[in-house]
Amino acid sequence: MDLYLKGKKAVVTASSKGLGRAVAEQLAAEGADLLLCSRDEQAVCDVAAQLTQKYGVSAAGMAVDLSSPEQIGWLVQQAADRFGRVDALVCNAGGPPSGSFLSLDEEAWLHAIQLNLMSVVRLVKGFHPLMKEQGGRIVTIASSSVKVPIPGLVLSNTLRTGIVGLMKTLSVEWGPDGILLNTVCPGRISTDRLVELDSAKAARDQVPVEEVRESMVKDIPLGRYGEPEELAATAAFLLSPRNSYMTGSVFYVDGGSVKAI
Repeated sequence: MDLYLKGKKAVVTASSKGLGRAVAEQLAAEGADLLLCSRDEQAVCDVAAQLTQKYGVSAAGMAVDLSSPEQIGWLVQQAADRFGRVDALVCNAGGPPSGSFLSLDEEAWLHAIQLNLMSVVRLVKGFHPLMKEQGGRIVTIASSSVKVPIPGLVLSNTLRTGIVGLMKTLSVEWGPDGILLNTVCPGRISTDRLVELDSAKAARDQVPVEEVRESMVKDIPLGRYGEPEELAATAAFLLSPRNSYMTGSVFYVDGGSVKAI
């Protein structure tokens, strides 16, 4: 299916690796021009160069700390200068640290709020002027924990749920502008983040990490961890003109692991 993304202008945050990089590649494969960012400038510039060479699109990378309102403002200005408009925005950021409620101090909460919730607030608000004339698509990458909280991830459980509320609210407010906003929630997708979480659980439970993985896989109806490209395919559709009537929704890419209706 042609997603009609050729020549569209897209911004993907936290895109030097993992889910962000996979979404960026899927958009590039469909012909979209890209502005990518990461805290690791060399890594994200390498990704941009690879996508340009592989797909013949315009792609640029830059260093941005998503916990900084000033740097998000700078990213928006860079997109305005390069593109003049933005058709698709992916709000993605590294997950907050694991831990129980009582093990996390206020500093951890405040940093997670800035990185994982306020970054989305600032990104969607900043890019709205670059979308409102012609419409656009926004996808936030959250977590299956918005439906079923994950033990040991109280920060993520709390803040990702807030993102869903924000996207639902804006889908109503911005519908008249032709801006469609949706949330994509990964389950257990094979990324560095998942390696970190599995390793942390193995350390807490004092078992081998392989045992943790085997236990997790048993609870996934498809019997395996997902791949970043599988989530990216869903995100690319939602970010494309092919998605013309879905907004304010939550999509789980989890192999069926969320059992709730």
